[in-house]
Amino acid sequence: MFHQVPVLPVVVPVAALAFVVLLWSLHRCARLTPQRAAVALTLCVYLAGVLANTVFPIFLGKPSSGQPWDAYLNLVPLVGYEVVDAVTNVAVFVPLGVLLPLFFVRAPWWQVLLLGAGLSLLIEVSQYVTANLLGGGHVADVNDLLFNVVGTGVGLALLEGVRRIPGAARVVDGFRWR
Repeated sequence: MFHQVPVLPVVVPVAALAFVVLLWSLHRCARLTPQRAAVALTLCVYLAGVLANTVFPIFLGKPSSGQPWDAYLNLVPLVGYEVVDAVTNVAVFVPLGVLLPLFFVRAPWWQVLLLGAGLSLLIEVSQYVTANLLGGGHVADVNDLLFNVVGTGVGLALLEGVRRIPGAARVVDGFRWR
């Protein structure tokens, strides 16, 4: 018999702990403001949601499926990839493209994209490992990685577009972690 690891008892405490650490870090540096606390909360809730929806379900004690090592892996770009999957992956990573430049103020655009790619790669590797070792239900897909990076870029572009609105840069900068 195998058991499914419950999502909320894992994800909620991890997000809460991350939020407390971020608030403590801001407080310690005398930079805690309601705007920066809102960025910390949004980042933690966002990452918890991404973790819950991309890595879970995880099963313990599930017998091996006997599948070959590459059964849960797609390394062929764009072949058979659905438009709805592309749009979903872009949409899921748009908030990251907005949040990262608020969190890492001095990061140039290419580092923001690199961080988005790194998070996406971590997700895909986690999906591959959980699918093969823990009976997870996801396939690691190079297309997800590609469209996640596109979503990060769209979010970054949206943030920069908003900053170009007269007076908006000052408001946005109040949320930045200096």
